[in-house]
Amino acid sequence: MTRYRPPVQGKLGQVIDVIVLLIMAIGALYIPLWMGMAGSSKVPQPRAGTSWESLGQNPVMVEQWQKLGFSDPASASEMITARFDYSFSIGALIAMIVVIVGYYAILLRFSEKEYREVIAERFGG
Repeated sequence: MTRYRPPVQGKLGQVIDVIVLLIMAIGALYIPLWMGMAGSSKVPQPRAGTSWESLGQNPVMVEQWQKLGFSDPASASEMITARFDYSFSIGALIAMIVVIVGYYAILLRFSEKEYREVIAERFGG
């Protein structure tokens, strides 16, 4: 039996692979943000008659808010009362599961020939 020899790839092919992988990595990180499917959304919970005390701020915190340019509690209340929205949709979760399982299925399917050749070389099969 002949020894397994992996295919040789030229320099141009390697450069193209790196560019494609870079585009895919950036796309995988940016496209969900662009489509509004990822990222944190904050939902402010406005309060009537806000004061620093009603917002739970002590004098040291008030001093720091003022250093940031928030002179009154009304201007800082939206940032202080904002809470993260952790809601998600079942459809998006299922779509993500399908994409991940599909990726691994395609990966295994395309690699099957190479796996069989390496196993046959190593274990005589």
